[in-house]
Amino acid sequence: MPHEVIAAVDLGSNSFRLQVGRVVGNLIYPLDSLKESVRLAAGLTAEKVLDGASQLRAVEALSRFGERLRGFDGKAVRAVATNTLRVAKNAAQFLPEAEAALGFPIEVIAGREEARLIYLGVAHSLANPRKQQLVVDIGGGSTEFIIGRHFKPLQLESLYMGCVGFSLRYFPGGRVDKKGMKEAELAARRELQTIVSPYRATGWEEAVGSSGTAKALVDLLEQNGLSSGGITRDGLDELRSMLVRAGDVGRVQLDGLRADRIPVLPGGVAIMSAVFKELGIEHMVFSEGALRLGVLYDLLGRYHHEDLREATVDDFMRRYAVDRRQADRVSQTAVAMLAQLMPNLSADPDDAEVQTLVWAARLHEVGVSLAHSSYHKHSAYILANADMPGFSRRDQARLSRLVLAHRGKLERVQPEVTEPRDWLLIFALRLAALLHRARDGGAELPIRATQLPRGFELQVEGEWLTASPLTAAALDEEVRQWSGLGQELKVRSYRLMPAR
Repeated sequence: MPHEVIAAVDLGSNSFRLQVGRVVGNLIYPLDSLKESVRLAAGLTAEKVLDGASQLRAVEALSRFGERLRGFDGKAVRAVATNTLRVAKNAAQFLPEAEAALGFPIEVIAGREEARLIYLGVAHSLANPRKQQLVVDIGGGSTEFIIGRHFKPLQLESLYMGCVGFSLRYFPGGRVDKKGMKEAELAARRELQTIVSPYRATGWEEAVGSSGTAKALVDLLEQNGLSSGGITRDGLDELRSMLVRAGDVGRVQLDGLRADRIPVLPGGVAIMSAVFKELGIEHMVFSEGALRLGVLYDLLGRYHHEDLREATVDDFMRRYAVDRRQADRVSQTAVAMLAQLMPNLSADPDDAEVQTLVWAARLHEVGVSLAHSSYHKHSAYILANADMPGFSRRDQARLSRLVLAHRGKLERVQPEVTEPRDWLLIFALRLAALLHRARDGGAELPIRATQLPRGFELQVEGEWLTASPLTAAALDEEVRQWSGLGQELKVRSYRLMPAR
């Protein structure tokens, strides 16, 4: 790839977005992003003509983007426009002025091409793209539906309904009542009926929402206690009822409701409610990937990772000069110990607990590149705050906790560990790092671990322990660390039976 930095511009019907990314191998790391709430679709008249005020807002936003992109090579930037400029009768007259303000050509893409690029962006942010996913992207003027597996879309569709248009049509002036909500949902369900049959026949394992409407709904449901994660049917129904009871979207008191999202919220809720009902969805997760990320990867032309997280972990190990042999030793011992603690653990290498432990073991020394002293703290900081394609912020926070806890005082991390199972992963990682402190190959370690009602037991071969005084002292300290948490760690020695 001749360009180390590339950029995508998304002229959406609600917001304009600029994403600048740095190319590292087959990955794109975000460098900068800008967002302008233009609400282009709100300026589309009944005759499908873009009015002067909306054109002015668009040109001003593109001028600001153009300043950021000054100096970029033409082949390193791709700008795409979506539904509003697809349907606007005066789009051809408006585009030259828009391109002059941006400084780059603007492509008005078809609905299914928009869907393809959205899926490309989402697939590059999914933890496991091998699952068959239904992706729903509610934009300002249209909604895209994609079913895909790996990086290949199986179904692509774009329907002419969006949060801006529906909010203006069914909730004028921000007024929300039962009649308007019912009419909006019925209109969305009528649009959906054209795709329900083929989409259900194709099927999916997980539903994924992307872009602004889905993000806003996730934030509202989670921050107001209506969902413990993602978008749920019950949470969506309760949010819908709250809007109707308020009567006016401006009077709704909800944590996490941004000012730029208020005017288009009721239309987005109505469309998403219809999607859940027509497609029989009970739960939907959110993906940060969207059209602009898909445009970047399409520009890059390389998007064939089996698991983006694996590529990211490998890139971090290379970037931070991780000792791969040591990482492998710690990883293998940690996984073996976890299997002893959890005899019913799935043997599938894609098991979420095993994967998380392996990644933590492979990355636990990234902080050594900064300083060996307190390197576990540096490692934890990097994992919590770096851009890690394929990992959600929640995933990164968990990795950071495990790595921070792999050495040092356990009391410091106790308040952060809320999942009981995480203590098993911490124990396995701590013991693996402790046992491989000498950083040598070594044979299979003569140690077995079992879980107690409130703690752990280690059985260690006696002669090996006697010959390893440094390890013995470290295990004594480990007993004290777990005792400080109110958990017991018993270390017992055993004798190998002589061979006959």
